[in-house]
Amino acid sequence: MSLLSTAHERGITTLTLDCPDNRNALSSRLVGELARALEDCGKDPGVRAVVLTHTGSTFSAGADVKAPPSPYTFVALLRAIVELPKPVVARVSGHVRAGGLGLVSACDIVAAGAEADFALTEVRIGVAPCVISLTLLPRLDPRAAARYYLTGERFDAAEAARIGLVTVFGDDVDGALAPVLDGLRKASPQGLAEAKRLVTARVLETFERDAEDVVQRSASLFASAEAREGMTAFLERRDAAWVL
Repeated sequence: MSLLSTAHERGITTLTLDCPDNRNALSSRLVGELARALEDCGKDPGVRAVVLTHTGSTFSAGADVKAPPSPYTFVALLRAIVELPKPVVARVSGHVRAGGLGLVSACDIVAAGAEADFALTEVRIGVAPCVISLTLLPRLDPRAAARYYLTGERFDAAEAARIGLVTVFGDDVDGALAPVLDGLRKASPQGLAEAKRLVTARVLETFERDAEDVVQRSASLFASAEAREGMTAFLERRDAAWVL
């Protein structure tokens, strides 16, 4: 059974993360399915843009700690979103945690509803948002990035818009998204591809410069004793040993 569902309407292909029982955690299987679907969308002349959304109350809880993708595989997925010659729009109506924010920030446009909230929880399990910094740091206000990277605090859609993560938000996410999709349908394929190259250039520079470093740093952190304690505490639903 697929972890990703696909629908198409008037030039817009919607890819839906569809493993709500696992809070759409980014397993190696889900990342692989999403990468293949994006590749198909890139080749299909009938696809003007891609909407990435979710079932259940969580867009994505971040990496699946039981079956995580390799850091290189996840970097490749984020880069595929950024480099796709068609706009990718995130539609968020639930919780986004850790690696899920990397997925959202890789998208060109992000629409969020009233139910959406966000948190970079890596510091609470003994690691850091290394790989997702490739797409997050070029987007976020630096002071806000420092706060939420360091504290793991939760923030809402309005705050996410203020700091550069979310493009449009409202009580009705589909109402907020409708004019965006209307605009994309009116744009030419060539115009969209070339405009996207302009607005993603700075993000792609971070991949060229930093990808290997953040992959190595991530691997080192996840292999550490603190990370083992943090992930064990998370799975056992208890405070980690360092909590004061």
